[in-house]
Amino acid sequence: MADIEIVMPKMGESIMEATILGWLKKEGDTIEQDESLLEVATDKVDTEVPSTHGGVIKKLLAGEGDVVEVGKVIAIIATEASESSNGAASNKKEKQEDIPTSSIQDNPAESQELTSVISSKDRFYSPLVKTIAKKEGISQSELDAVEGSGQDSRVTKKDILNYIKNRTTAVATPAARSASTTSSAPVASSVPAVIDGEDEIIEMDRMRKMIAERMVESKRVAPHVTSFVEADMTAVVNWRNRNKNAFKEKEGEALTFTPIFIQAIVKAIKDYPNINIQVDGTRIIKKKSINIGVAVALPSGNLIVPVIKNADQLSLVGLAKKVNDLAKRARNNQLKPDELSGGTFTVSNVGSFGNVMGTPIIMQTQVGIIATGAVVKKPAVIETPEGDMIGIRHKMFLSHSYDHRVVDGALGGMVVRRVADYLEQFDTKQSI
Repeated sequence: MADIEIVMPKMGESIMEATILGWLKKEGDTIEQDESLLEVATDKVDTEVPSTHGGVIKKLLAGEGDVVEVGKVIAIIATEASESSNGAASNKKEKQEDIPTSSIQDNPAESQELTSVISSKDRFYSPLVKTIAKKEGISQSELDAVEGSGQDSRVTKKDILNYIKNRTTAVATPAARSASTTSSAPVASSVPAVIDGEDEIIEMDRMRKMIAERMVESKRVAPHVTSFVEADMTAVVNWRNRNKNAFKEKEGEALTFTPIFIQAIVKAIKDYPNINIQVDGTRIIKKKSINIGVAVALPSGNLIVPVIKNADQLSLVGLAKKVNDLAKRARNNQLKPDELSGGTFTVSNVGSFGNVMGTPIIMQTQVGIIATGAVVKKPAVIETPEGDMIGIRHKMFLSHSYDHRVVDGALGGMVVRRVADYLEQFDTKQSI
């Protein structure tokens, strides 16, 4: 028998640590290679971590609720000697590959973009800690004074959040400092709920708390404006009805409206690239990649937004398969952290719940999100060479919420109008 160390794997470019939600195996249990060993949570997603080796679990080195750094040993598995010769070498390689280079030295470009806080030879700060420090307006000297519980007294996410919670001196955030100099930023107040003996009290789960925080932050940071248009979806509906059964037989998957929406949005973004931007203080970052976030409702009632990277490079079939894959894995809690980051624009299909329209909240640090409503039959005026006539058409409202700091009504309105135009001009001769 040989002992193999299982380490906390790297789960995303900027993710330096994860919280253990629970072990799926206990000491003494047998586990197969690639079988799920534990469930962890990062600031982006909850996910299961598979075992890199098969054998008997000899020791679990971290408990539920513990925050563990990437690359740190979390379990020891006893394997057969025949496996250990190859396993030890591969495990050593994995450990080296899984520990990001930022744990050895800082990435100067990333540090400069995130915050003025820097690491030194005496103290390292992870990108996540730097991001939180920037958001909360914590200075270098203030962060240096925070007591760290991590390895070599490193400040972990838990450390800085506890510090912020117990902070006695209010520090203005960068966003607040950039606001009006004549008045201070409004302070959110909480009015206590009125509870009687028949009411049920439900504690928010971790994901709901995260959603609440991010939605409030988005509304605080970005002044939201919403523009609406109505699109004639008759051509799209008829084409989908003709092709959905063949697509199901060929690909084994459903053909929904969502990939068609994404295709139209991508085309509109190419026409109006100034909507594919991010805001960093007083700087506008024009994104080259078109990465579309797709809002997915989970069985728990929570919402998650996986991202289709380089959506402009995918065909309609490619988009359909990608949407189905991400939605399925999102509902089964199988998304990887990197699949939830990097979005440059988002679409939310509120029509899937029977809603005719919605006013979605922008995903920071993006500046726009489109909601597509339910497709409904309506009487409409149809223009023909012989004159106008009344007919039954499939109609859908689109709503575009955008950040009025950098997107004015003209651009915001033209973008959603162009999306509607592409849907109305949908090529019904294309095959899938």
